[in-house]
Amino acid sequence: MLRLYLRFYLALVASLLLFVLATAALWHFTSGSAEQAGITLGRLVQNVLPPAAAPAAEQQEALHRLAAGLNADVTLFDQDGHPTAAIGRSLPPPDAKHHHTMGMFPWEHGPVSYLHLADGRWLVAGVPIGYGHTRLIFHLALILLAVTIGVAAFPIVRQISRRLERLQRGVESLGAGDLTARVPVEGHDEVARLAASFNRAANQIEQLVQSHKTLLANASHELRTPLARIRLAVELMKNSADTERRKGLEQDIAELDWLVDEILLASRLDAVSEGLAAEELDLLALAAEESARYDDVQLEGAVVSVHGDARLLRRLLRNLLENARRHGAPPTHVKIARGADAAIITVWDNGPGVPPAEFENVFRPFYRPKDARKSTGTGLGLALVRQIARRHGGDARCEVMEAGRSWFVVTLPARRI
Repeated sequence: MLRLYLRFYLALVASLLLFVLATAALWHFTSGSAEQAGITLGRLVQNVLPPAAAPAAEQQEALHRLAAGLNADVTLFDQDGHPTAAIGRSLPPPDAKHHHTMGMFPWEHGPVSYLHLADGRWLVAGVPIGYGHTRLIFHLALILLAVTIGVAAFPIVRQISRRLERLQRGVESLGAGDLTARVPVEGHDEVARLAASFNRAANQIEQLVQSHKTLLANASHELRTPLARIRLAVELMKNSADTERRKGLEQDIAELDWLVDEILLASRLDAVSEGLAAEELDLLALAAEESARYDDVQLEGAVVSVHGDARLLRRLLRNLLENARRHGAPPTHVKIARGADAAIITVWDNGPGVPPAEFENVFRPFYRPKDARKSTGTGLGLALVRQIARRHGGDARCEVMEAGRSWFVVTLPARRI
């Protein structure tokens, strides 16, 4: 794709080229008057001078009259290039390449001009006679002007496009989740106003998102108090309430408590931008500890060291196991392996798995498939898995495995051995 500044610059150069071509064409069709002026001047000079066959004294006297008041060196040559009369220093004759009616050529003592008469003689003078190579000089001046403007215009065009490129990078950073992305406002033109508008919009977006995060975190925190009261009430009514009803209340409280915990964790991950409380961890040992919390979990793999937050990585493993328990069929398999420069966590079970069309949707917060068999779960577990993995420099995805089922794959940067 052609860069924007190159488009601006090529458009300017093309305009200059068209201008030069149009001007040159106009000069070509209108330069006959200059050529005719040379022919007329040659005819007038020839009328003043005696014929070419006249005696040398007569030609010398006529040349004195012609050059009176010029205070310059003047030489008259016959058609063979031999001098017939001269005033001052004898000047060199034009050579065969000087075929124009009039013009100039260099000499060791400075440039001299010439005029070609109709009878073949040459009049050479140390001062300009009529016009030089007017067409050539004009064309060279046009080309030099176009080159000068083209060279001078490049930094100006590049400066404009460079500001647009910075604005593009700011938009991409904001779209990638960096709510602090801003662009410098330079100048007072449309690009500067566009940059100022982007900064204002980015400020509003950042404030809006931050307020929503704060509201969500505060609301989740406030839910802790009524949950504690409800749990206390259930404990007090153990002996009087129906067993099934009490179990249902306890399960609902556990679900609500898990939801609040996940919302709080998601809010903290979004709100806190500084680095993690990282330490060197044995990923296989963490997986063994979390797998021990569940029945029918088969763990295999190798020892892989990662640098990360132990609490968050435990939560990542726990959410993967909890997802398999809720939506899959036992046994659940967990495998820890080492890739080229990454630790790979693979989790699968004997359930039907996730359809390929839902591979990305399952990582969306609060997403539930339309054909979900049961309503258990918060819809935040897998979203947190991907969020935690990316905070550690890795990623989480759902892929197709053998027999058409699916598994979850998490990659994390591994410590070099």
